[in-house]
Amino acid sequence: MKVIMMMAMTLDGKIAKTDSHFPNWTSKEDKKIFQNISKEAGVVIMGDKTFFTFPFPLKDRLNVVFTLEEDPKPLAGVRWVKGEPKNVIKELEKIGYKSAVLGGGAVINGLFLKQRLIDEIYITVEPKIFGEGLSLFKGAFDFDLELINVEKINNNSIFLKYKVLY
Repeated sequence: MKVIMMMAMTLDGKIAKTDSHFPNWTSKEDKKIFQNISKEAGVVIMGDKTFFTFPFPLKDRLNVVFTLEEDPKPLAGVRWVKGEPKNVIKELEKIGYKSAVLGGGAVINGLFLKQRLIDEIYITVEPKIFGEGLSLFKGAFDFDLELINVEKINNNSIFLKYKVLY
């Protein structure tokens, strides 16, 4: 299964000010790109802190949410998961998914990268500076990337595509 990590970040590399920061600071172009790619994949994987920043589950795709809660409340369109990311990927493959979008946050992104499960990273760089906040990944890493594409999506934002070289 192909896993594409998609994140918007500030120029100083932050994906949010805090783990409860609603992502209303990104451009409409970024939101449209995320919507199109994640709907095509059919599944978005994220942590529960990221999930709870949204007012409701993302429509027209399966929301796979990592949680530590013992008995999370059932929600339509949401699959609560625990454990190893590679096992979750295997389950999604069994269901028939060919690709998935990894939508954060930093802890989940770090877990997937550590297990070498991210194939490509798509980043929208937005014209903002937070100074402090959450980085793309939690953890220490040293992986090389290969630039696939750069696209200017509006007057101030760029969309980057990278392949992760393991």
